Amino acid sequence: MRKFLDRLYLGAAGLAALCVLAICVLMVGQSIAREFGIRTGATNDIVAWLCAAAAFLAMAHAFKHGDFVRVTLLLEKLPAGPRRVLEIISLAIACFAIGYLAFWATRFAWESYEFNDMANGLLAIPLWIPQTSFVVGAWLFFIAVLDEMVLVARGARPTYVTAVEERHAHGDFSSDV
Repeated sequence: MRKFLDRLYLGAAGLAALCVLAICVLMVGQSIAREFGIRTGATNDIVAWLCAAAAFLAMAHAFKHGDFVRVTLLLEKLPAGPRRVLEIISLAIACFAIGYLAFWATRFAWESYEFNDMANGLLAIPLWIPQTSFVVGAWLFFIAVLDEMVLVARGARPTYVTAVEERHAHGDFSSDV
């Protein structure tokens, strides 16, 4: 199960990276097309959807690798036992909040599908299509936080903590800037 989940998070991060690449290609292409008088109005809609997809699809991977901002001033000062308890409480609150987000994102996209809601920009496509990346990313993030909470509850150190410690051990402090 561990390998499957890690591959799932990595695959979603890969899709997020492809979204960023697509944004780059579209923006450069749009700039070149404008020089030749070619209209590129719908490009802005696609870029906006790709930005949302890139952000949400990368969340689970970023979380598991310690790339989320965490306030650790209190946690760093506590002994291991109370730190673990507080970590579990924090992860439980995060599970609830992200589960709530994922539920409503799903419901929102489903309603867009039910009502055949169409994008109101220059590119008229069903809105549930770009909203799907939001739904998938939110559920993956929920699974990642739940996964982490189970690991910590079973006595393991949080993977986001060990990932940051490994980077620091190799002299990489770039995420701390």
